[in-house]
Amino acid sequence: MVADGRPSWNAWLVGGAIGVAGLLALHSAVPNGAGRLGSLLETFLPWLGVAVPLLGCIAVLKRSRAGLLACLAPVAVWLWMFGGMWFVPPPEPYDVTVVQHNVADDNADPVGTARALLATRAGLVAVEELTPAARPAYQDVLGASHPHRAVHGTVGLWSAWPLSDVRPVDIRPEGFPESWRRALRATVSAPGGEIAVYVVHLPSVRLGPTGFASADRDESAALLGARIADDPAGRLLVVGDLNGTVQDRGLGPLTSRLDAPASGFAFSWPAALPVARIDQVLGRGVEVTEVSALDATGSDHRPVLGRVLLR
Repeated sequence: MVADGRPSWNAWLVGGAIGVAGLLALHSAVPNGAGRLGSLLETFLPWLGVAVPLLGCIAVLKRSRAGLLACLAPVAVWLWMFGGMWFVPPPEPYDVTVVQHNVADDNADPVGTARALLATRAGLVAVEELTPAARPAYQDVLGASHPHRAVHGTVGLWSAWPLSDVRPVDIRPEGFPESWRRALRATVSAPGGEIAVYVVHLPSVRLGPTGFASADRDESAALLGARIADDPAGRLLVVGDLNGTVQDRGLGPLTSRLDAPASGFAFSWPAALPVARIDQVLGRGVEVTEVSALDATGSDHRPVLGRVLLR
């Protein structure tokens, strides 16, 4: 404390560092009731680490040894939580490559976007926000190399390998019209064996005066999670725009049933300056060994590429 009873810079810096460490380690304790503050925090959770160099610089300027030492706490917690994603391991074996992309319904260059997806040489190409007007462009570009196709509403899957048991998946939240069709399931006969592939686009979220509006997305995620739980497939992939990160508890009914990649931040949104990966490649009975975000296309999302090892 200083002479007039106000906290010293040491106290402010130590308190700030411990606070950041606490939010990182105990993010699940942040209430998710009104405003869904917990989900909002978890959406941008890795970015709490940005506070550490800021606190460190202030500590240096104020010659606060205590402040500098306290910064070690959030650094340790951040590395424990996200270090494995930052330090990407050497490439691992894989059997299947999948690229998924919210191509944007207002994309002015669907042909260019389709060519960018084709250039990845992925055996599976999944897209969301596919409009009837843009569909021929994707078919023209992808059809020769990916002759097997499944489309339902605004989601689509182009495959280099045969598809079977193609069906729509109803994940509409209560009150949504029947015309809202954003999920499909297909069985892919890949070289290493069959895989059930879900292509999905969960409802959008909004950040406004009342907080993080994600109730519809959360309801849709719960419906999809129930379908995944009942699916007997031994190998299963869920790819698509989930409008949330894997840390977001609102997606827990879905993501708790699936495995996320162990490495790679692969921030995919917004395309101009990505701050979060809300476009996902998740698996069950398979291992997503690598995930990466690709260069921007004509969409407000970036494509996400996943490499999958069949167990």
